Amino acid sequence: MNANQKRDFTKIVQFVIVWVTGGILYSLIEYGILGNSTIYPSTKNLYDFETSLLSAIISSLIIGILIGAIETRVVNSYFETKKFWQKIIYKTGLYVSLIIILLLVSFLIVSSSRLDVSIFDQEATASIIQFISNFSFWSIIIFAGAITLLALFVSEVSDYLGNTLFNNFFTGKYHHPREEERIFMFLDMDSSTTIAEKLGHKKYFQLLKKYYSDFTQAIIQTGGEVYQYAGDEIIVSWNLKKGLENNNCIECFFKITETFKISEEEYMKSFGLVPKYKAGIHFGNVTTGEIGILKKEVVFTGDVLNTSARIQSICKQYATNLLISKDLLSLLDLNDNYEASPVGECELKGRNEKIELFTVNKNLVTE
Repeated sequence: MNANQKRDFTKIVQFVIVWVTGGILYSLIEYGILGNSTIYPSTKNLYDFETSLLSAIISSLIIGILIGAIETRVVNSYFETKKFWQKIIYKTGLYVSLIIILLLVSFLIVSSSRLDVSIFDQEATASIIQFISNFSFWSIIIFAGAITLLALFVSEVSDYLGNTLFNNFFTGKYHHPREEERIFMFLDMDSSTTIAEKLGHKKYFQLLKKYYSDFTQAIIQTGGEVYQYAGDEIIVSWNLKKGLENNNCIECFFKITETFKISEEEYMKSFGLVPKYKAGIHFGNVTTGEIGILKKEVVFTGDVLNTSARIQSICKQYATNLLISKDLLSLLDLNDNYEASPVGECELKGRNEKIELFTVNKNLVTE
């Protein structure tokens, strides 16, 4: 399972959890109302709590997987430009309509089988009309609509916060501060002030959206997390194990470079320029935890952030677009695809000791 598939799987699991939880709650509420009754008062169908609970779990599981898969693989991209509330309302209407169709088709098949007639028979059609006219049918639809609305709200909030941050808030991982080793990459756009003046604020904002969008797949594929967007700068982070695995922390940079090469023509057509960027990468201990009252955030504090930022800031001084500390480079298992070159010991502003830096290039692999 690749990184994109894992991300989609996580999103589908979110839908399944919300739907199955909703199905169980529905059965418990139903049991609280019906108690030891053996029939449904409105439909006169047989009622049994264990059977109802099992049916609710199975049907909720199937619907959760179905809607989650459709949402992540098909529908979501069509609503990217819509407002938050529009996304939720429109998608809820779409999925509730799908649920109604599935319920009616399923009931028609079961009804025709029970009556031993064709699904097009007048008797089967009459049973569908009776089914729709019963409020028990619409109570299910109303409940399904509420669960769909909740599942989509959770999904959208997760997208806004980022899956990792959302899960960390939900599980309370950083409710109490904790120390961990992390890798940070600071990516900063070259000549951003000049570009903003040339394009104007509105056009420049559109450029930033495109610019950050082109980072997305590289970050996902290398297991990175977006820590912050700060104007024209993006801070990407990995836990130490994930960042070292397959040289993810530097491979992310080269995947971004590949994406921008592919997008050059599109940038030139839309903005008359192709943005350039420089990156500094370093690792170290940070204290991680939740802060804020009016607005909560998970923040990292530690010297590694300042050092990473300063490494990035001197890329221009050494005429390179990527600098990495020797401390981090020594932990990576570089193969023949990469070539690391020392630029010497550098005294970074605000630090008493010097730090040895390297630039890394990726060799073209020929078949």
